[in-house]
Amino acid sequence: MPLSDDSRRLLELSLGELGLPLPSSQQLEQLSRLYDLLLEANTRTNLTAITDERGFVLKHLVDSLTCELSQLLEGQQRVIDVGTGAGFPGLPLKIVKPALDMTLLEATRKKVEYLDQASQALGLKNIRTLWGRAEEQAHRPELREVFDRALVRAVGTTATVAELCLPFVRVGGYLLVQKGPEVEAELGPANKAIRALGGKLVEIIKLRLPGIGDQRKLLVIEKNTETPPRYPRRPGVPAKHPLF
Repeated sequence: MPLSDDSRRLLELSLGELGLPLPSSQQLEQLSRLYDLLLEANTRTNLTAITDERGFVLKHLVDSLTCELSQLLEGQQRVIDVGTGAGFPGLPLKIVKPALDMTLLEATRKKVEYLDQASQALGLKNIRTLWGRAEEQAHRPELREVFDRALVRAVGTTATVAELCLPFVRVGGYLLVQKGPEVEAELGPANKAIRALGGKLVEIIKLRLPGIGDQRKLLVIEKNTETPPRYPRRPGVPAKHPLF
């Protein structure tokens, strides 16, 4: 089912509270349709535990769109969402920023199939999916250091996430890492890892999700030198043995 009028108002009020642009009427319809598609697919494939409208709006849509606070997603950027899962943050950002050339990377085949179906149903252009692990995909010549921006909703340590994502980013590009409030405790080893991988942490954007109050941190990492060819290491190693 599509989003209710109350949920649409909640979305617009929450984005307004964060100072983010409001979606057009067409984009609002697409975001609403995305909820419908996610619910239907979730009956067959475990995509998300968040299925109530309020949770979807705040924890999926609004949280995804906070990447816009970086002001680095304007124009025809070539973007990769690493470990996108059910398409967050990549799908909502593609809807509200249609000029983005979006790639969704996901290791679970059934989720990739859903992402293909959802992208087609939403009428999205210049969007593609990749099935595979970041540790392997980042060594493919056609994917390595070619993206203007990389996105990730981080569940691992920042050092691990940096190793998985920075190899995709071109020199002069940026990695946007969505984290919770615990990130300060990781910054010592994380900064060492980021530098070893060719990056530099240039900003931490602090925010709270409206209506929930959950703290979030958006890390902005600039890629200023090439990532050494040995990174990322083989599958599983970055998570089990983070750099530094």
